Formats: sequence, C-alpha cells, structure tokens
Amino acid sequence: MTTQQETRPSAAAKPLRWAADTVATMREGARLRLDYSAQSLWSIDRMIEGIRREGAPYAAVEEVLRGFGAYAGEVMARQAGAEWWATGGDHWIRTPDGRLWDPIDEARRCYGGHGSLRLLCRDAVGTAPRQ
Repeated sequence: MTTQQETRPSAAAKPLRWAADTVATMREGARLRLDYSAQSLWSIDRMIEGIRREGAPYAAVEEVLRGFGAYAGEVMARQAGAEWWATGGDHWIRTPDGRLWDPIDEARRCYGGHGSLRLLCRDAVGTAPRQ
C-alpha cells in the first residue's frame, strides 16, 4: 500500500522542476528575481501579458506558460499548505480544504487574456484554513 507521503513527491517532481527552471530563466533572461511569494505573481501576470501582446504563437510559448503555471502552483503550495496532485499527465494543487486548483491551465487562460495567476493564488490561499 502506498501512502500519500510516498506519492506526493512523484506528483510534485515535474512541477517543482518546471517552477525551478522558470525561476532560473527569469533570473538569467529577464533579470527578475522570483521568491515564491504571492506578490511575485504580479510580475508573472505582467510577463504573460507582455508575451500575449507580442502575439507569440501559443506553440512557441506553451512550455513557458507551463513553467509560469507551475511556479504559481508552488507559490500556492507554500502559501496555503497545499500539495501537488497528478493524474494522466495533468497537475493540480490541492488545498487543505480539498479543493483542486489548476495553475497551469490558468497560465494558459492568462495568455488568452482571461485569467490571473495572482488572483488564482489569492483565492486558493484565502480558502485555506488558518493555523
């Protein structure tokens, strides 16, 4: 039998790598320091908006958006005491209240002009029980 503690690292492995890669890329390429704070998601939302305004084709930015979403998910995990869940290649954040959040899809929605990683994080953290 596998316990939740044993499965969590495998569910988190890919998004943690994507988030770390995004932090490194933003530090090197955009000289933007991301610190896994909820406030840093303002910068991520602005970056996505800038990419969208440039008109980059989705296929060209798909991995970047995945990284931004994974970074936002890790912010949510740290701020809300949430954890990564995965199934069928999709990754979600599960907050302690049992709700599932999809920051990677939210990054895609941001690129389409219909979302905000900052607001998603605010909503997820706001629903988490306070300790």
